[in-house]
Amino acid sequence: MRSTPRSIADEGAAVSALPVAPHIGTLVAGPRNAITDVPGVTVGHATLAQGPIQTGVTVVHPHQGDPYRDRVPAASAVLNGFGKSIGLVQVHELGVLETPIALTNTFSVATVTQAQIRQCVAANPQCGRRLPTVNPLVFECNDGYLNDIQAMAVMEQHYLDACASAGPAVAEGAVGAGRGMSSFGVKGGVGTASRRVTVASGAEFTVGALVVSNFGRPAQLMLAGRAIGQELAKTLAAASAGESEKGSIILLIATDAPLDARQLRRLALRAGAGLARTGSVFGHGSGDIALAFSTAYTLSQDPGRPMPDVAMLHDAWLDPLFQAVADSVEQAIIHSLLRAETVIGRNGHRRASLLELMPGLIPLFSEKSS
Repeated sequence: MRSTPRSIADEGAAVSALPVAPHIGTLVAGPRNAITDVPGVTVGHATLAQGPIQTGVTVVHPHQGDPYRDRVPAASAVLNGFGKSIGLVQVHELGVLETPIALTNTFSVATVTQAQIRQCVAANPQCGRRLPTVNPLVFECNDGYLNDIQAMAVMEQHYLDACASAGPAVAEGAVGAGRGMSSFGVKGGVGTASRRVTVASGAEFTVGALVVSNFGRPAQLMLAGRAIGQELAKTLAAASAGESEKGSIILLIATDAPLDARQLRRLALRAGAGLARTGSVFGHGSGDIALAFSTAYTLSQDPGRPMPDVAMLHDAWLDPLFQAVADSVEQAIIHSLLRAETVIGRNGHRRASLLELMPGLIPLFSEKSS
């Protein structure tokens, strides 16, 4: 079954009609409070929302050029490896991205992978012949409670639609890859945030995060430092004490700080700090994977072109970036919960939004986020 993605206009409109969220930490957010505050980064969604089909694709572009020819440094950190992503082995070995980063549901990884390969070959006809093969990068979470995942409704065109829609405005909540996701027993989805930092040298940088949240037991939920999980569990009538965690979260980190792959892996690990603040313990059945990349320079696919002459940031100056990662990840997760609408999907399964279930939380969000 094939569904039409939600229109770009609809998703753009959703960006401006969002509940105000509490601001995490003391660092200042970028102008959009989104991963796209990092120069060059864009995000696009294709959303499938039709009856039992509640799923989609989200794409993050590291820059506006061809990432296969002009790769960016990157590294990953696997907090808990219960996942079916593709491309992480080569990222770990070579420390670069060669495609946009794609996110979708578990059973659509193969389809989106094929779409990425075809996209690269169309732009680079010698890929896999005179030129090296491409390393697709696709992350997944299981949206099978709301989405008929067995229908395998995501098509290659949906990946291309998400790429075509990519821009600086980022819709959040039940859109794109987040359409069918659940967190803490309520509706989860896509969330994003950013923070500005100044390091010891006086240089200023931006760190941005984007998550697809599909994790957590109701009783665990911490919201901006407030333990609301027990109240949420009672509201859901959930006997959550004996439940195992059966979700996942993908955590993407972007920065314009000049870092190498080793340093980026250190940033990726700090995504776990922001995740833990929301109550997660990285449960056995949860695929918790972080990836960090830098837009400060590119590494050419062509060995005939010179390597970039870039002065990397000193390790002693990384602490502000670590703080920005933790804060922006926690903020992005909160956004994914507060900005997700209630969704009814497969077999009438329903995931209510957090604000529908706990309207008393609204006063917490009255203070304007910076």
